[in-house]
Amino acid sequence: MARARGFTLIEVLVAIAILAVLALMSWRGIDGMARTQSLSREHADALLRMQSALEQWITDLNAVQQTGEVSAIDFDGMVLRLTRSDPDETELDSPGIRVVAWSRLPAASDHGTAYQWARWQSPPLRQRDELARAWQRAAQWGRGSAVTDPDARDSEVRLFGLDAWQLLFHRGGAWTNPQSSAGAEDGQAPSVGLMPDGVRLTLQPAPGLALTGRITRDWVRPTLGAGP
Repeated sequence: MARARGFTLIEVLVAIAILAVLALMSWRGIDGMARTQSLSREHADALLRMQSALEQWITDLNAVQQTGEVSAIDFDGMVLRLTRSDPDETELDSPGIRVVAWSRLPAASDHGTAYQWARWQSPPLRQRDELARAWQRAAQWGRGSAVTDPDARDSEVRLFGLDAWQLLFHRGGAWTNPQSSAGAEDGQAPSVGLMPDGVRLTLQPAPGLALTGRITRDWVRPTLGAGP
């Protein structure tokens, strides 16, 4: 009876080499899927942050409230400031109003100076002097300057990388520069006590974010009546 023949050393080495190649290919496939899932999650998170920021922008504009002390909305080319009703306000308990500011601020980066879109808000305000100080703090914050009268209850949120932004106000039936006098009544500066009919926001996100290219978002004053 013939004896059973085993594998030679060369055959065993070849089999081991084939298994090693298959294992390496499998690992690369698993690693590729894991990387794809991670990038997809990062993309989804970045997109959600951008959507949340734009929703907050619209919410702030919808809640703008005139005070008679400072402009309801003001843009000086660097920082947008507005006064809005407090989101926690109820009919029985009115904690006051807040000053909110939006700006493009520098941020540390491995590739030099980068910029981020950011939002700032004051605590609820109930007195005129508090409002005046918060209005000044918002301007200092929006220009990247040290706030001379800080309030521990002020809050800031950095949203996402931003290369550039632009604002236009709709007054007198046309989109105009917020710093121009177009649409002002009786020679009054447009930023003083005159709420625009609309605000057009144009953003240029930094490269590598979830959305590329320009983003434009229009807001229309909720109390604006329909034309005839």
